Amino acid sequence: MPKIPLCDLPVLPQNHLPLHLQLQKTRVFCNNDAPTNTEDITYSGAYAALGVDNSLKLDEFRKNFKVKVIKLNEEDMEFDLIGIDASIANAFRRILISELPTMAIEKVLVANSSSVVQDEVLAHRLGLIPIKVDPRLFDYMSENDVPNEKNNIVFSLNIKCDRKTGERLTVYSHDLKWLPFGSEYVLPTENSSDPSSKPKTYTSFTSSQDSLPEFSNNPITVTPSIIISKLGPGQEIELEAHAVKGVGKTHAKWSPVATAWYRMLPEVVLLQDIEDEDAQKLVNKCPVNVFDIEDMGKGVKRATVARPRACTVCRECIREPGWNEKVALRRVKDHFIFTIESTGALPPEVLFTEAVKILEDKCESVITELS
Repeated sequence: MPKIPLCDLPVLPQNHLPLHLQLQKTRVFCNNDAPTNTEDITYSGAYAALGVDNSLKLDEFRKNFKVKVIKLNEEDMEFDLIGIDASIANAFRRILISELPTMAIEKVLVANSSSVVQDEVLAHRLGLIPIKVDPRLFDYMSENDVPNEKNNIVFSLNIKCDRKTGERLTVYSHDLKWLPFGSEYVLPTENSSDPSSKPKTYTSFTSSQDSLPEFSNNPITVTPSIIISKLGPGQEIELEAHAVKGVGKTHAKWSPVATAWYRMLPEVVLLQDIEDEDAQKLVNKCPVNVFDIEDMGKGVKRATVARPRACTVCRECIREPGWNEKVALRRVKDHFIFTIESTGALPPEVLFTEAVKILEDKCESVITELS
């Protein structure tokens, strides 16, 4: 941005910043060599000499803060967070990745596995399969807790490749069968002398999970069509998989998102009219079709910024000498394009609302400690 002599600065009313200071406060300049003005100016007295109060005001925050949903489906969500600091956006990202609970397979009891996949690798692959169930319906399980219908989900996998076919058999995640009554494997230490007593298994379910109202019409399933292993003729897998509640900071298998990320809103500004051959050259430079050509009449064609949101700030449009005087690339510091890709346990919009609740609880705990 060109420097402005002090004597040429316009006379401004109180509580207003000059344009160049306003841009430095609210924009990141993406120059050809490196971005500048990346820091946030949060000091309340930063512009005291100009009579501008830079302190954070709750009323202004409420007025400026907005959430706009751009895209939403069962798997992912894209929305705009407007009027917040980068630290808040990053807090949401970290909570979504590591602090939202889900159910994931933690213990695998292998009765028989003759496949080429080692037992520990098989258990690891099973742990990464997303389980389609609301984790809010279950309790956390500690080392001293007994596995029951409120803190444990049991699946069985019993599949064999027939020798007669001579063909390989692919084992998929949807071959896992939910056991609402709990484990069917008897504890090895269980040697009851009473034949009428029920043998103890690895879980202690007092009732069937499918008798609970939450699961009576909504059985627990996993994400289908994920390859677990491949069996040759005569090979088989027989096991039980026990899922418990956890969070992503313990292990990535409990993370409810495939990814959660954000970027600042790009801003593309044409500093001068770009016409005819230069306009076509500018359109050809951009790999994501940010620019378009508008017919101005009388044979004049002018470049326009048609899709600024698609800009990745690759700087191809300003890489050649002289083009940085025609095109300015910026990012808006308080406008974030946020994307959530769910693994399938919960819809992405529910994940974000749960992340807001967790951040709210963190703030309340800090206030309680300080008071």
